[in-house]
Order: sequence, then C-alpha cells, then structure tokens
Amino acid sequence: MLEERFLCYIKGGRPEGAKRTYSGCVDKSLPVANRCLAIPYRLYFAKEAKVWNNGGVAFIHKEKDVKEQTLARMYCITKEQFMDVVMQENDLTSRPEINFSKTLNKGIWNLKGGRWYDLLLYLGEEKDEPIFTFTSQQLFQPYTLPHENYLSTIIRGIYQSHGLGPEEVFQYLSIKEGIKGFYDERFLRKLIAADEGKK
Repeated sequence: MLEERFLCYIKGGRPEGAKRTYSGCVDKSLPVANRCLAIPYRLYFAKEAKVWNNGGVAFIHKEKDVKEQTLARMYCITKEQFMDVVMQENDLTSRPEINFSKTLNKGIWNLKGGRWYDLLLYLGEEKDEPIFTFTSQQLFQPYTLPHENYLSTIIRGIYQSHGLGPEEVFQYLSIKEGIKGFYDERFLRKLIAADEGKK
C-alpha cells in the first residue's frame, strides 16, 4: 500500500518501523505504474512477525467474497521482479517456481517451499496486464494484533493510494479481524490521525 515500503522489495532497504533490511530485486527498475484498487477478499491479521515487533501481519482469505472489500494497490513490474518479491516475502534462497499460464487458467498457484505467503491468486486484468497477489493456503488462527509500526505503514498507504479521510480509514480498519476487539478505539483513532500528516 505504501509506495516507499513496497520499493524496499524492488530497490532494497529497510521499511520504516521494521527490523529487516530487504535485498531488493535483481532488476531494480522502478514500477512503470501503480494505482489503487479494491478486491473482493476478506482481510485479517495473524501470526507473529519478528520483522514487525512480533505483531500480526496482513493476509486475505483465499476465497472470493463479494460482500467483502479489501483496499489494495497494484504495481506494474516484470515477472522476474514479482518472483523476487515473493522470494523475499517468503524468505526463500532462490526464485520460486511459478507457472504464470497455469495460474491464469486456474486462478491459483501453490508455492512449493513457501513460508506464510504460499498461495498466488490471479485477480483479473488491468489494461491487458494480469494482476497477481499472494496470501496463505490456510486460514491462520488465532487472529493477532498488528504492531502499531506495521499498522501505521498500512494507514499511510491507504491515505497515499486511496485518499480516504481519517474517519473513513477508522471505519475500514476497526472491523478487521486482528484489530476489532484488540485495539482501543481511542488509540486507533489517535494513530490514524497522527499518520494523516505522514502520508
């Protein structure tokens, strides 16, 4: 969602508030375009990521749900860059084997040796270019509170890409599993308000 965070996958670097420095892609060319979108999959937070202070991180359910809407951002990058992003996110030592044609036909691709994000999803097309994302093959439980550094990165990304106001961001995030019932409403509102000036 937040461009400078995503570019750590491309150019290399450490995202603000994180504890990991990414190596970047072999091809460090910047995305030729990016834009926001909303996808019909349910967002939740789970696991405990050391890179984000042992807080929960974002996943989407692998099944479509037309009643759900997860805010997202897509970047136009090469297949090789996409494989490098998947490799970094899964802590792999080499590029994963991905058959893009079969992923287009089946709508999914199971990553061999993948860590948490071991399932590729085909989301459709934009200007004749395929849109892919990745999540987990399994639904992780229990839901886990994301650390404020991680959540702040998402909030800033929402402001940056979707142009929502603080109340809209609150209404969107406050009902997500891992946040609902975990974050104090006043603290969440304060975090959202503070991040508005950092977008």
